[in-house]
Amino acid sequence: MQPAPARPRVAFYGDDFTGSVDALLQFSRRGWKARLFVGVPSLSLLEEAAAGSDAVGIAGIARSLRTEELDDELAPVFETLTTLRPHVLQYKACSTADSSQTVGSLGRVIELGLRAVQGAHAPVPVLFAQPDFGRYTVFGHHFAAENGTVYRLDRQPTMSTHPSTPMDESDLALHLGRQTTLPVTSIPFTEYSSAAAIADRIRESNGAAVVLDAFSDDQLTMIGEAVLSLPEPLFALGSGGLSHAIAAAAPGDGEPLPESTDRSGPILVLSGSRSAQTRRQIQAAADAGWLVLPLPTRPDPAVVAEVMASLEAGRSVVLASDGLSVAAQGATVRSATAPGGAATNEAAAAEPAPDDAVTLEGIAARAAELASASARTGTSRRIVVCGGDTSSRVTRLLGVDSLSIAANPWENVVVLNAHSSDPDIDGLELVLKGGQVGDVDFLLRLRALGEGTWTSTTPRAPQE
Repeated sequence: MQPAPARPRVAFYGDDFTGSVDALLQFSRRGWKARLFVGVPSLSLLEEAAAGSDAVGIAGIARSLRTEELDDELAPVFETLTTLRPHVLQYKACSTADSSQTVGSLGRVIELGLRAVQGAHAPVPVLFAQPDFGRYTVFGHHFAAENGTVYRLDRQPTMSTHPSTPMDESDLALHLGRQTTLPVTSIPFTEYSSAAAIADRIRESNGAAVVLDAFSDDQLTMIGEAVLSLPEPLFALGSGGLSHAIAAAAPGDGEPLPESTDRSGPILVLSGSRSAQTRRQIQAAADAGWLVLPLPTRPDPAVVAEVMASLEAGRSVVLASDGLSVAAQGATVRSATAPGGAATNEAAAAEPAPDDAVTLEGIAARAAELASASARTGTSRRIVVCGGDTSSRVTRLLGVDSLSIAANPWENVVVLNAHSSDPDIDGLELVLKGGQVGDVDFLLRLRALGEGTWTSTTPRAPQE
């Protein structure tokens, strides 16, 4: 009789690439061996990865899909991952629970996850709290930090005006309950007397899914112990806080992640984010003398040539999708499409595009063209993509097969190595940044990485 093949403790799907990378980091930081694929790999490649990994993941784009598109995206992924027989199948979602009845429905995700994990003996644990990123759940209500202030989720400036999934409810059980006919309940932290008590409360719940409170790392570890004590197979839904919780409950013996790489030189930043924080970061780059241009809406050889020439001269470049353009150092970052050529950061972040689906694909195509040109000419081998949905599509368009962590320079910031059959793309360093992630000097610090030239007195904000 042949022995059963080795299997990972966790298999996960990330609903965008920045979130997938966060899960990869949370597992790796706690000594787990982890691998992240871009799209569904062959079964043989997946099994090979699983044999040497504690966690295996697939990065996807479900967060930006219409609800009726989720079945086609998720059913084959869940089917593939369950063949690995993991203890836990995690759907890694954003720590702000981005979703609605019509876009990226997490309610539908719960339904599909329960269908995939046949024979599940426990409700779906749901954990969005991620304290090191300023995300907390208390008595079922979710809170998120922004610029040093913690807001209830439906009052956080960015999420309350999100262009695709504006949040108008902080009670996560109610928020998810709108998106499914299945019952969703919650367990308050006041009932966390032990990991065993949490596991019992999950098992005894009359909900198909159970929202869990957390506002400290100790609570995450306790929840992780509870989750791992539940019978397998288990489907779980949550942020990088859930990945943190599971790995912290059973840490591995992997090597510490390096803080830097030996690569230096100008960087290329491609932004599809309309977040106010990303705009502030771009303004800081402009003030430091970077070239800041609008991302073209159609192929433009003249822009490509200008960008390549700037990088060749050692000057870092930012191209942003909402028409950002800066005339001179110290000028205000403006939107070329806003009335009068100016708009507040918050208004620009909240303003929806005329056609989000078409615009997103167009943004990704132009960004991928510039990234590819930079990689092939060698003018920059470190590329930053801002915006979770944009990152997902650009990475796929570049022909990246899988991603590994090259460095974890500070907090939850990750520099990735791209692995590809295309030799120009293979070995490219990528930083995939969520719109709200990072302090104002985020891009400047990345530019200085590897050179040892950066110092800052800016207070650090949590990173995802």
